[in-house]
Amino acid sequence: MKIPRFLKGTTIASLVAVLILPFVLPSTSLAIEVLIFSIAALGCNLLLGYTGLLSFGQGIFFGMGSYATSLCLQRLDAGLVTSLLLAFVVGGLVAAVVGGLSIRRRGIYFVMLTLAFAQMFYFMAYTASGLTGGDNGLLDVPRPPLRVFGFEISTLGASLSYYVFVAVLFLAIFVALRRIIHSPFGSTLLAIRDNEERATAIGYNTRYFKIVAFMISGSITAVAGGLYAMFLNFAPLSNIEHLMGEQILFMTIIGGTGSLFGSFLGAGFLIVVGDVLSAIWPRWLMLLGFLLIAIVLFMRGGLWGCIESLMGRFRGHQNTKKDPPLSESPTGSLSTKEEAKNER
Repeated sequence: MKIPRFLKGTTIASLVAVLILPFVLPSTSLAIEVLIFSIAALGCNLLLGYTGLLSFGQGIFFGMGSYATSLCLQRLDAGLVTSLLLAFVVGGLVAAVVGGLSIRRRGIYFVMLTLAFAQMFYFMAYTASGLTGGDNGLLDVPRPPLRVFGFEISTLGASLSYYVFVAVLFLAIFVALRRIIHSPFGSTLLAIRDNEERATAIGYNTRYFKIVAFMISGSITAVAGGLYAMFLNFAPLSNIEHLMGEQILFMTIIGGTGSLFGSFLGAGFLIVVGDVLSAIWPRWLMLLGFLLIAIVLFMRGGLWGCIESLMGRFRGHQNTKKDPPLSESPTGSLSTKEEAKNER
């Protein structure tokens, strides 16, 4: 049976990574955090890596998803699936507003608009303490059991069961994004990223495609925010501040823009290295800063770009060993074809 293109390659690598992650990391909780932020980085990569939009507003969608899920669980006593679906919808609607207004400008003006929106939503959440809890956040966010058609599948109380749930969501979102990228819609996004003027000239409504990309990105990031609130049993104000958007953006760049698996690598690197360094030195952020500078300067394609480069060199070395140059024989003398040419 022929395997679809979007199920090959990095999808298999993601499946393997998800299976071994709880066993190679110090705790299952750390593995859960890696996958949650990997989902957020996937949403960011759709904007930055495949549409060419550098947005500092990802924290908006992460925080809105966190609040939407928490309020739905606390005040409406809704189930797990319903709460995450609400976060998905709220994230998409907020992203449509933010994206629709921000894409009216390009370049540095677009970046500044997304940063301004991030600040605005942060202060809105800070002042609306009746809904968001203000500086204290929303406490005692429940983690309800997973029910499908009224049947309880899992309580999700244990860390491992919640990890399995998050892992299934991560893989589903990964496969869905790969399908989108390899569709005509994804090809149009790449065309806009590479040359927006040319895409407009041949008849594409680039504004429409950008807004849709924003909505998909916002919805995915909001789901990650909802998962994070249930993971912590708490929805802090820091989920919606601009620093959260910067963190998600850093994960995307470190892992490699234009690579979905790079989003997983970037999230894993930033969270795991931060956890290790914090146990070594209280001022671990300084060491992490040096690491980030080194990656940006010497690994322009991110971690995934570095891995691809090493794999390409290895394959080239293997091909060189197997196939000697046509102009020379294995002993270093001229080949038979070259000798015949010289005789003529």
